[in-house]
Amino acid sequence: MTRVLVTGSGGMLGRDLLAVLRTRPDLSVTAAARADLDVTDAHAVQDAVSGHDVVLNAAAWTDVDGAETRERDATAVNGDAVAHLARACAGSGTRLVHVSTDYVFAGDATEPYPEDAPTGPVNAYGRSKLAGEQAVARLLPETGYVVRAAWLYAPHGRNFVTTMLRLAAERDRLDVVDDQRGQPTWSYRLAERLVALAGAALAGDAAPGTYHGTAAGETTWYGLARAVFALRGLDPERIRPTTTDRFPRPAPRPHYSVLAHGRWAAAKLPPPEDWRADLARALAGDCG
Repeated sequence: MTRVLVTGSGGMLGRDLLAVLRTRPDLSVTAAARADLDVTDAHAVQDAVSGHDVVLNAAAWTDVDGAETRERDATAVNGDAVAHLARACAGSGTRLVHVSTDYVFAGDATEPYPEDAPTGPVNAYGRSKLAGEQAVARLLPETGYVVRAAWLYAPHGRNFVTTMLRLAAERDRLDVVDDQRGQPTWSYRLAERLVALAGAALAGDAAPGTYHGTAAGETTWYGLARAVFALRGLDPERIRPTTTDRFPRPAPRPHYSVLAHGRWAAAKLPPPEDWRADLARALAGDCG
């Protein structure tokens, strides 16, 4: 039986990873939420990894704006801790599937970023996540996998989709940014892809390195908000487009976060599905 360790199992993606893994009776799963495992403790990480065939790392510092003033703390979780996991995996022959982000890119492209595109983060959060990617590449060149995600949402937890639905009940009109482009990605669907990639890695079908785990297609936050309203039977005309400069934030955001998906076919895995179809299934409660 394949033994799987899920770090960060208490977060939005971690919860969905556990939901996907529960459908697999051939897997023995260890869930490690923040209270169970301090990923910044190298010795604790080594003990946790021991005895597992694969680690799915969903543990992360996700406070993008907070990282601007606490970059060292963000890097401890998103960079140093990933190095601890990679070293522990290297020592025990364990595969590591680590979740990264579109924020490692500058966001100034005009066409989808391929997996090997030059990185250039524009904020502290992106730099901290890039440090994690570099640790995996350096320490696990043959057994390490980085999967970049972006614009994650779920019907549960705090995310853009649930925020829009909450605000819909509080306000008549909503102004939503229309000059940032990306790929809304259902957390459950990403979890399925991570588990599938881990299986392909163990079977020798997936080459190590970087993959893009976002949904297919692209839109803006404004376009996503309108789609959410329409699917819930709300009037999309209540959403008004605006620009990023109307909502100043401590951390600059990439304006273009569309990722290409070229490496999935080589791993004998299907391409990602369109974000619109996934959003409809997520809001309908269809997890399976």
